[in-house]
Amino acid sequence: MATMNQDPLEESLKALLFKHKGIYFETHFTSREVIDEIERMEIREDDVFLVTYPKSGTIWTQQILSLIFNEGHRNTTEQIENIERVPWIEYNIYNSDFSSRPSPRLFSSHLPYYLMPKDLRFRMGKIYAFFQIIYVSRNPKDVLVSFYHFYKMNPYLKCTIHWETFINLFISGKVLSSSWFDHLRGWYQHKEDFDILFLTYEEMIKDLRSAVLKICKFVDLKLDDQAIDVVVEKATFKNMKHDPLANYTFLSNELLDKSKGSFLRKGIVGDWKNTMTVAQSEMFDKIYKEKMGDLPIKFMWEINEETAS
Repeated sequence: MATMNQDPLEESLKALLFKHKGIYFETHFTSREVIDEIERMEIREDDVFLVTYPKSGTIWTQQILSLIFNEGHRNTTEQIENIERVPWIEYNIYNSDFSSRPSPRLFSSHLPYYLMPKDLRFRMGKIYAFFQIIYVSRNPKDVLVSFYHFYKMNPYLKCTIHWETFINLFISGKVLSSSWFDHLRGWYQHKEDFDILFLTYEEMIKDLRSAVLKICKFVDLKLDDQAIDVVVEKATFKNMKHDPLANYTFLSNELLDKSKGSFLRKGIVGDWKNTMTVAQSEMFDKIYKEKMGDLPIKFMWEINEETAS
């Protein structure tokens, strides 16, 4: 029970998250020691890292990578969840020993650039450095809405969180993984330190096949047309939403309260218009311009738009 004069939501959020090295993490799934140990993680030459801010197409891209790299996934002979095929380095739910995983290893992360394994930057510029990073971003208004619904499904959040409150938390970076603006800016401004393929959620929505081909080229894997067709078909939102290996329904209600929604909700561009008021949208546009206007990054805010800043 919150003590006198303490906001119950504020107390609940304090219990839900902890801040370490400038970033908020989920208290129940990781620790300061785990985050510190990541920096010492040994990298292999053919490692592939998928990096995103939360609710930016992570599970979708996990599915694509899994299908590209694992023929057994494409032909349905291996029943392994995406979260195990492309595990999180900071939220290791399966407690896997990464060093025992066969190469090429696939990893997921929401970490900012400066908390990634130091070996990634140490090896850049060396002739044997072939590891890759795929960074997927999504227009922040849709991220905001999706993140809000995700928060409401968190069983460890013991208080109701209202939309207007969450907007302020998101903009101020007081949410899981902290500031969307800082996350994207940090990775983009340090892109020369890594070998990075930047993709957007919206371009994947508009032309999934082209995105799959782009990823295949980046990781230097040549799949025939039939294999590419299978990857694209199994990675469509409709098929993923009903695929128990990809839709995270295997998570227990102790980790995700599925009675309050679906981890994979709509998979569309522009859903923010169904939640944000005109005033909220205009306020967000102003903040976005102030924080990101100097970067040559383009986002599509609605699927029927041409790409716009």
